[in-house]
Formats: sequence, structure tokens, C-alpha cells
Amino acid sequence: MTQPLYTPEQRIKRDSTVWTLVQGILAPVQFLVFLVSLGLVLRFFWTGEGEETALISVVVKTVVLYIIMVTGCIWEKVVYDVYLFADAFYWEDMVSMVVMILHTAYVAMWWHGGFTPTEQLALALAAYFTYVINAAQYILKLRRARLQSAGKTTDATPDTSEMEPAV
Repeated sequence: MTQPLYTPEQRIKRDSTVWTLVQGILAPVQFLVFLVSLGLVLRFFWTGEGEETALISVVVKTVVLYIIMVTGCIWEKVVYDVYLFADAFYWEDMVSMVVMILHTAYVAMWWHGGFTPTEQLALALAAYFTYVINAAQYILKLRRARLQSAGKTTDATPDTSEMEPAV
């Protein structure tokens, strides 16, 4: 059986904290940065042009990712009283950790040097692939929250919070 994403008290906290607005702004900004960077990375692979721009764009994407992760942890603390791995967002947070590890590995690879642009940007594509999975998780979770708040879900809805994400 599906548990609601928010207790009535958590819903009040969610609706009253500025961090909900911050997340609502940062999520589409991050997605836009992702799309631009993905375009630059794919352009490099297709044409061999724009190497430096593509490499830097992944660093920018990673910085934005870190910002949304830190503010997301603050949001989770305000709403659920834990910085990460609240029951309602456990699997989203787990996949977020994989996303963070891959992006951080990219920045380390970029900073350290000694790797070809193709190697670096291949890792970036792996990071971006996991980011897309993670974004889809959050979109589905937000849709579920909207349906629950509108009273359009029932207790007969299967609980997918304990299912492993398809990674």
C-alpha cells in the first residue's frame, strides 16, 4: 500500500518553506544547463569542434548540480527532519548519490588532466544518463504527490518507493 509522501504537518512545512521555491526554480535551471551542455558534448562527439566549451559546460552543470543538491538537503531537513534519505525520497536520493559521484569524478578527471577530451566527455555522458534517470524519478514522485493531494490516488496504488530504480 502506498504511503502518502507527506503527513499533514510535512505538507505545511513543504508549503511554507522558501526552500520549496528554491528547488522549484533550480530544477528547471539545472535541466536547461544540462540540455545546453549535452548539446555541446554531442556536438564535440559529432564534429570534433568545441572541445573546451563542452568540457567547461560539464563543470558548470556540476556546479549547478551541487547547488541543487545542497539546497535539496536543506529542503529535506525542513520537511522530513533528515538531510538525506527520507523514506519518501530514499531511492531518488540513492540515485542522486550516483549522479553526484559521476559528476564529481568528471571534475576530478578534468582538474587532474592526463585524460583525453573523449574520455572525459564519455564520463560526462554516463553522468548525464544517470541524471536523466534521477530527474525522471523526481518528476514521477512530484506527479504522485500532486495526484495524492488532489485525492486521485487510492491506497490500492502499488508502493514503488521500495523498488530499486532501473540503473
